[in-house]
Amino acid sequence: MSGVLYTREILRLAVSIPNQQRLDKPDGTAELRSRTCGSKVTADVMLGDDGELQDIGLEISACAVGQASAAILGAQAIGRTAADISAVRDGLAAFLTGSADTPGPWPDMDKLAAAREHKGRHSAILLPYDAMIAALADAVAKQEVV
Repeated sequence: MSGVLYTREILRLAVSIPNQQRLDKPDGTAELRSRTCGSKVTADVMLGDDGELQDIGLEISACAVGQASAAILGAQAIGRTAADISAVRDGLAAFLTGSADTPGPWPDMDKLAAAREHKGRHSAILLPYDAMIAALADAVAKQEVV
Protein backbone atom coordinates (compact mmCIF):
# COMPACT_ATOMS: atom_id res chain seq x y z
CA MET A 1 0.00 0.00 0.00
CA SER A 2 1.33 3.42 -0.90
CA GLY A 3 2.01 5.97 1.80
CA VAL A 4 0.53 9.45 1.96
CA LEU A 5 1.83 11.56 -0.93
CA TYR A 6 0.64 15.04 -0.03
CA THR A 7 2.24 15.42 3.37
CA ARG A 8 2.11 18.64 5.34
CA GLU A 9 5.76 19.27 4.38
CA ILE A 10 5.05 18.80 0.65
CA LEU A 11 2.09 21.17 0.83
CA ARG A 12 4.11 23.75 2.78
CA LEU A 13 6.82 23.72 0.13
CA ALA A 14 4.27 23.81 -2.71
CA VAL A 15 2.96 27.18 -1.57
CA SER A 16 6.38 28.71 -0.99
CA ILE A 17 8.10 28.67 -4.40
CA PRO A 18 10.72 31.44 -4.53
CA ASN A 19 11.64 33.21 -7.78
CA GLN A 20 8.24 32.40 -9.20
CA GLN A 21 8.17 35.01 -11.93
CA ARG A 22 9.55 35.27 -15.44
CA LEU A 23 12.70 37.32 -15.99
CA ASP A 24 12.48 40.32 -18.32
CA LYS A 25 15.63 39.60 -20.35
CA PRO A 26 16.91 36.12 -19.52
CA ASP A 27 20.15 34.75 -20.91
CA GLY A 28 18.39 31.43 -21.44
CA THR A 29 14.87 30.02 -21.30
CA ALA A 30 13.27 26.61 -21.52
CA GLU A 31 9.71 25.36 -21.27
CA LEU A 32 9.17 21.66 -20.63
CA ARG A 33 6.02 19.61 -20.23
CA SER A 34 5.76 16.16 -18.69
CA ARG A 35 4.16 13.67 -21.05
CA THR A 36 3.06 11.49 -18.15
CA CYS A 37 1.25 14.02 -15.98
CA GLY A 38 0.92 17.23 -18.00
CA SER A 39 2.96 19.36 -15.61
CA LYS A 40 4.66 22.35 -17.24
CA VAL A 41 7.69 24.34 -16.07
CA THR A 42 9.21 27.40 -17.69
CA ALA A 43 12.65 28.37 -16.43
CA ASP A 44 14.51 31.61 -17.14
CA VAL A 45 18.17 32.05 -16.18
CA MET A 46 20.70 34.86 -15.93
CA LEU A 47 24.33 33.80 -15.77
CA GLY A 48 27.23 35.56 -14.13
CA ASP A 49 30.62 35.84 -15.82
CA ASP A 50 31.75 32.73 -13.95
CA GLY A 51 28.88 30.60 -15.32
CA GLU A 52 27.02 30.55 -12.01
CA LEU A 53 23.33 31.31 -11.87
CA GLN A 54 22.89 34.98 -11.04
CA ASP A 55 19.09 35.05 -11.21
CA ILE A 56 16.28 32.67 -12.07
CA GLY A 57 12.60 32.88 -12.87
CA LEU A 58 10.17 29.98 -12.66
CA GLU A 59 6.65 29.54 -13.93
CA ILE A 60 5.12 26.34 -12.59
CA SER A 61 1.98 24.47 -13.52
CA ALA A 62 2.29 21.19 -11.65
CA CYS A 63 0.89 19.05 -8.87
CA ALA A 64 1.92 19.73 -5.28
CA VAL A 65 4.98 17.46 -5.42
CA GLY A 66 6.18 19.17 -8.60
CA GLN A 67 5.65 22.53 -6.95
CA ALA A 68 7.50 21.34 -3.83
CA SER A 69 10.41 20.21 -5.95
CA ALA A 70 10.43 23.59 -7.74
CA ALA A 71 10.44 25.35 -4.36
CA ILE A 72 13.57 23.47 -3.32
CA LEU A 73 15.28 24.24 -6.63
CA GLY A 74 14.19 27.88 -6.53
CA ALA A 75 15.62 28.31 -3.05
CA GLN A 76 18.97 26.69 -3.85
CA ALA A 77 19.80 27.36 -7.53
CA ILE A 78 21.27 30.87 -7.41
CA GLY A 79 25.04 30.71 -7.19
CA ARG A 80 25.12 27.18 -8.65
CA THR A 81 26.51 26.01 -11.99
CA ALA A 82 24.91 23.80 -14.61
CA ALA A 83 27.07 20.94 -13.33
CA ASP A 84 25.78 21.51 -9.78
CA ILE A 85 22.13 21.46 -10.90
CA SER A 86 22.71 18.35 -13.03
CA ALA A 87 24.40 16.50 -10.18
CA VAL A 88 21.55 17.26 -7.79
CA ARG A 89 18.97 16.26 -10.42
CA ASP A 90 20.77 12.97 -11.10
CA GLY A 91 21.02 12.22 -7.38
CA LEU A 92 17.31 12.91 -6.93
CA ALA A 93 16.46 10.66 -9.89
CA ALA A 94 18.63 7.89 -8.42
CA PHE A 95 16.81 8.23 -5.10
CA LEU A 96 13.38 8.09 -6.75
CA THR A 97 14.27 4.90 -8.61
CA GLY A 98 15.75 3.28 -5.51
CA SER A 99 19.40 3.51 -6.56
CA ALA A 100 20.34 6.01 -3.82
CA ASP A 101 19.46 6.18 -0.15
CA THR A 102 18.99 9.95 0.10
CA PRO A 103 17.24 12.42 -2.22
CA GLY A 104 20.08 14.93 -2.22
CA PRO A 105 22.17 17.42 -0.29
CA TRP A 106 19.91 20.48 -0.31
CA PRO A 107 17.66 21.49 2.58
CA ASP A 108 14.13 20.06 2.39
CA MET A 109 14.97 17.42 -0.23
CA ASP A 110 14.16 14.80 2.37
CA LYS A 111 10.53 16.00 2.21
CA LEU A 112 10.31 14.51 -1.29
CA ALA A 113 10.80 11.00 0.14
CA ALA A 114 7.02 10.67 0.46
CA ALA A 115 6.80 10.58 -3.35
CA ARG A 116 9.35 7.81 -3.86
CA GLU A 117 6.75 5.05 -4.07
CA HIS A 118 4.51 7.14 -6.36
CA LYS A 119 6.24 6.51 -9.69
CA GLY A 120 3.65 8.50 -11.60
CA ARG A 121 4.88 11.65 -9.86
CA HIS A 122 8.60 11.20 -10.49
CA SER A 123 8.54 13.14 -13.78
CA ALA A 124 6.80 16.09 -12.07
CA ILE A 125 9.51 16.11 -9.38
CA LEU A 126 12.35 16.08 -11.92
CA LEU A 127 10.72 18.51 -14.36
CA PRO A 128 11.89 21.76 -12.64
CA TYR A 129 15.48 20.48 -12.69
CA ASP A 130 15.21 19.41 -16.33
CA ALA A 131 13.79 22.81 -17.30
CA MET A 132 16.56 24.64 -15.41
CA ILE A 133 19.23 22.48 -17.10
CA ALA A 134 17.67 23.16 -20.51
CA ALA A 135 17.53 26.91 -19.80
CA LEU A 136 21.21 26.83 -18.80
CA ALA A 137 22.05 25.01 -22.04
CA ASP A 138 20.07 27.65 -23.97
CA ALA A 139 22.08 30.43 -22.28
CA VAL A 140 25.40 28.75 -23.10
CA ALA A 141 24.34 28.19 -26.73
CA LYS A 142 23.44 31.88 -27.08
CA GLN A 143 26.80 32.91 -25.62
CA GLU A 144 28.61 30.74 -28.15
CA VAL A 145 26.77 32.45 -31.02
CA VAL A 146 27.84 35.93 -29.91
